[in-house]
Amino acid sequence: MRKPPLHNSFFNAFRGVLMMVKSERNFQIETAAFFINLFLIFYLKLTTTDAVLIIIISSAVLAAEIFNTAIERICDIIQPEFDKRIGFIKDISAGAVLLLAVASVITGILIYWKYI
Repeated sequence: MRKPPLHNSFFNAFRGVLMMVKSERNFQIETAAFFINLFLIFYLKLTTTDAVLIIIISSAVLAAEIFNTAIERICDIIQPEFDKRIGFIKDISAGAVLLLAVASVITGILIYWKYI
């Protein structure tokens, strides 16, 4: 099978992110937080190291939300009816996002504290 052109791969990836923005409330909130962080990076004139840490942790939360949504959608296809095992998978996937979101808030507090 022949690989699609590189620009098609990027187009599909950006389309996936756009679908997340349009359909997932948590991703919308996390995206807003990402842009607020970008604004604060420039407004507060963070050091390069602090800015990179904020961008990495914010991007990690967004990526985790995408993975969580993909896992949940796959589970819904595999088992549309309620199943405790599927519920466990969905819960631990959501838990991973929660842990990363908490870590991002703590990171933000530790970094922004110096600038406020």
